[in-house]
Amino acid sequence: MAKYRILSLDGGGIRGLLTTIMLERLESINPNWLEKVDLLAGTSTGGIIALGLAKGLTPTQLRELYEQKGSKIFDDSWMDDLKDIGGLAGADYDNKNLKEELDKIFGDTKLRSLQKKVLIPAFDLDNESKNEKKRSWSPKFFHNFSGSDTDGGKLAREVALCTSAAPTYFPSFDGYIDGGVVANNPSVAALAQSQDTRAIALPPKMKDIVLLSISTGKSLVYIEGKTLDWGYAQWVKPIIQIMMDGIMGVADFQCRQILRNNYFRIEPVFPPNEVIKLDDVKKIPELISFANEVNLTEASEWLTKYWK
Repeated sequence: MAKYRILSLDGGGIRGLLTTIMLERLESINPNWLEKVDLLAGTSTGGIIALGLAKGLTPTQLRELYEQKGSKIFDDSWMDDLKDIGGLAGADYDNKNLKEELDKIFGDTKLRSLQKKVLIPAFDLDNESKNEKKRSWSPKFFHNFSGSDTDGGKLAREVALCTSAAPTYFPSFDGYIDGGVVANNPSVAALAQSQDTRAIALPPKMKDIVLLSISTGKSLVYIEGKTLDWGYAQWVKPIIQIMMDGIMGVADFQCRQILRNNYFRIEPVFPPNEVIKLDDVKKIPELISFANEVNLTEASEWLTKYWK
């Protein structure tokens, strides 16, 4: 059977700039490899990039969203700070500017109209089931495959807002928050989607799947101390990052065990003490410099050997 190629893109806010530049560089080394992608999976900022690529935008065009519009998207006015008591009683940013930029990119494009298949994780805070025994929150994986559970009629710009509604950073959208809380690295979710017989009559065999997973960079973060007698106040800030980093590591482990050599992950490590937060737009120049220095030789060789 022909190869089934999956490109998986992690979440990471403004660090999506790193992803777009690495994609840009890989495309210059391995021309047209992106055209061969069968499924684009992306979470949060990775979801925006995945949707953009599926619409036909180039990595360079998507790079401009971060490089030129990042400061506008993460613009925390003093009026907003006053309203939400400095982040204690409201999200750090409203999503007005992000909505505006997504409208420009996607317009009224629906998932079914995209050029590629996509899988975009989010988290539904309330499924609004009329059956009280079934009403709950749950993960949501938006996709444009056929079948009874297709989301083909959803607007791409709205799905992008759902997957990128990072808790404390942006308000929820349409009852959804950032997919990073369940699958910040959506690689395994993409593998599962490729096996859904409701959407694919003859799912590809695992030996025929190749998967490239791209991180938005790894920070060398740790918490000292063997016994931490912490409560809500101490855990509230680090716990979100811990969960997201942990989820990414689990997905990486699972893909390595399942796909072996047919799997490759690009995960650049930032220098010690260099932590770039999701909204750290002041470090855009550092991100650009770092992205251009990432060694992509091994990744390029893997593409040449396994992707074709």
